[in-house]
Amino acid sequence: MFKGATRLMCHRYSIFDIQFDFYMSTIQKRFSQQDLDRIKLAVKNAEDKISGEVVPVFVEKSGYYNIANYRGGFAGALLAFFVIIILDRYASPEVAVYDPMLIFLYVLVAGSAGAALSHFFDPLKRLLLNQAHLDQATRKRAENAFLEEEVFATRHRTGIMIFVSFFEREVIVMADRGISKVVEQKEWDKMVNDIISSIRKEKVTDGLEAAIKRCGEILLEKGFLKTADDINELRDDLRLE
Repeated sequence: MFKGATRLMCHRYSIFDIQFDFYMSTIQKRFSQQDLDRIKLAVKNAEDKISGEVVPVFVEKSGYYNIANYRGGFAGALLAFFVIIILDRYASPEVAVYDPMLIFLYVLVAGSAGAALSHFFDPLKRLLLNQAHLDQATRKRAENAFLEEEVFATRHRTGIMIFVSFFEREVIVMADRGISKVVEQKEWDKMVNDIISSIRKEKVTDGLEAAIKRCGEILLEKGFLKTADDINELRDDLRLE
């Protein structure tokens, strides 16, 4: 995907104990205009003295997860079938269902209801997915965002992307090869942990501001100073998808 030209430093954490209102709001509703202005200013200030770019990207969901709908439909149909069997074994004849067409109809309706619930109710959808599936989708979406936002297209290969996916509850930091090769893993570990801590406290913007500031400090510490001919290569605002 990166054609051997970009080396990525990536660290990922799952944050299961954070309660997000996934199904009541969209990603755009998570941030006020004041929040967006604060983030844009934080990026501008971080890049003021450095030769590099910081790109924050927040997405509501990294994948479609149709497999969860199939699993929900199968679970609903199976539950209906078990209920019919129990009624046949232990209930009175008036309650039991013997008509094959009715059995088929009940199973079909229950399966459709299960599929619909898993599609529209995110907590159920997440319950029907394994962590490996969520990790894979989040990593792929982050890599796509890295390319789509052209984080790699900086002169000294010093772009850093901060990626948060709310449905999967994961945070990923990706740095281009110019900076990743000179920064220790513990720096990214601490940054991710700090972002997660802020999200847990429902202070997402505060956490993002601090992370952006730290990215600027890292680049400054590593000698990536802004030169006279340096230009702002990527826009400063938060990407919401």
